[in-house]
Amino acid sequence: MTLFDLILIAISLSMDAFAVSVCKGLSVGRVRPAHALTCGAWFGGFQALMPTLGYFLGTLFAAAIEAVDHWIAFGLLAVIGVNMLKEAASGDTEGETADLSVKTMFILAVATSIDALAVGISLAMVGQVNIFFAAPLIGLCTCLLSAIGVKVGNVFGSRFEKKAQIAGGVILICMG
Repeated sequence: MTLFDLILIAISLSMDAFAVSVCKGLSVGRVRPAHALTCGAWFGGFQALMPTLGYFLGTLFAAAIEAVDHWIAFGLLAVIGVNMLKEAASGDTEGETADLSVKTMFILAVATSIDALAVGISLAMVGQVNIFFAAPLIGLCTCLLSAIGVKVGNVFGSRFEKKAQIAGGVILICMG
């Protein structure tokens, strides 16, 4: 897997967190750096943690399913991508309030990073991926895009939320 492939995966996985961050930006009156840092740290941290967990889970049973692992990787990426497209079409807006409490951010970070767990499993199936490079790249990308999303949401409103989810879903399906 090339660096370009990993960057596309990182950007795709970041889109759910970006969309939630846009909602956070919509709900705060005046955006402060703490708002952007809070969203970036929570979402980026979990987006780095979950593919790492998925990767190690995937390596535990990779040998048992080696003959069909590429189909499983394709299936996981396609399901995640289709799910992102469905969420964009349904208008589901997670995290509409300005609440940045630990409880709220934990729940949102887990919810937006479940797909990263599945991608981690897919990366284990593909092989030849250094998870200690890929996971921080995914986390950093998500951190930056989430921080930007808070500002975008505050300035531009909800115009980009659905487009971000659609782009992320299409990229994941194409990667599969």
